[in-house]
Amino acid sequence: MTTTFDLDAQTKNDLARYGFDEAALARFAARTGDSGSNAVRGTLTPPAAEDVVALPALGTGERRRLRDDGLALLRAGKIGVVILAGGMATRFGGVVKAVVPVLGERSFLQVKLDDLAALQAATGVRVPTFVMSSFATDDRIRAHLTELGRPDVEVFPQLVSLRLTPEGALFHNVDGSPSPYATGHGDLTFALRASSVLKRFRDGGGRTLCMSNVDNLGATLDPAMVALHHASGVAITAEVVRKEKGDKGGAPARLDGVPQIVEGFRFPTSFDQDSIPVFNTNTFILDAARVDRDFDLPFYRVEKSVDGRTAVQFERLVGELTAFLPSRFVEVSRTGEDGRFLPAKDPEELARRLDDIAAVARSPRSLRDP
Repeated sequence: MTTTFDLDAQTKNDLARYGFDEAALARFAARTGDSGSNAVRGTLTPPAAEDVVALPALGTGERRRLRDDGLALLRAGKIGVVILAGGMATRFGGVVKAVVPVLGERSFLQVKLDDLAALQAATGVRVPTFVMSSFATDDRIRAHLTELGRPDVEVFPQLVSLRLTPEGALFHNVDGSPSPYATGHGDLTFALRASSVLKRFRDGGGRTLCMSNVDNLGATLDPAMVALHHASGVAITAEVVRKEKGDKGGAPARLDGVPQIVEGFRFPTSFDQDSIPVFNTNTFILDAARVDRDFDLPFYRVEKSVDGRTAVQFERLVGELTAFLPSRFVEVSRTGEDGRFLPAKDPEELARRLDDIAAVARSPRSLRDP
């Protein structure tokens, strides 16, 4: 029997703006009682030596050659940028993360866009720039772009669903309203296609999309990384960094011989995660043509505490695209002059990273003599 939900017309109309799928919600409701393991099945091994390569160091001839090759691709109009900005900054006072000030009055999003603007000014090329918002951040991000005078930046929303009770009924907020949530950054390719952003980018000659989180200010557009991706022939390049104590998250591995990102919660307890010295930064370079199709990305059951009660939601993850397409992993520096992993998840982490972030913001870093 198909589960139905009593949603009023206004709620349905509001959710439709963000691609709400009631049939998908019914499928989620049938799974709320799932208690099985999310661990991968099959033969899991650390990545092979050829799966992970290092970005050539600054000051080397190879890095300079890659930089020049990447700039040629930029000048040919082949490269675009996607910034993931669907999250709320609960540790920064519950505001939209993208608009939180990080350098004086400059927001996370502004610092990202300023770096791109400086690169474009120095090279005379236009880099199509897209921001993936969510139902919670879309209006504020659009207003912020107006404040910044950036009508050239295109915003498209990721998808939305509704939280459920552990029994599979609709979860309601304390005011009685349904409780929406964004279904994860695994929505990326689906949202790019649903909004026609991907079609317009490809129709305009675009070939490659560089994706990063709005709060990782180290993940700038680097022509050398772009060239390294193009030379490899793979569909996806994923940036990884050397692990430090306390690091958690996905990592490159081989599942039944296929190189891919395996999320941290999917490693079997018997697998020694320390045998993989690097982990995923959620910064990807994507072949636009090869991601222009549907993927059977799994949705994972997640429990959240909402108003002191347990809610169930289902999310998918962008890194799992690597299970479907040929992928390679590039180890980059975490910090320093060439650092590309500077996330700021809370005010304390932002304060610790401020000097490194300020150094990155002396844009465009990618054009400094490599």
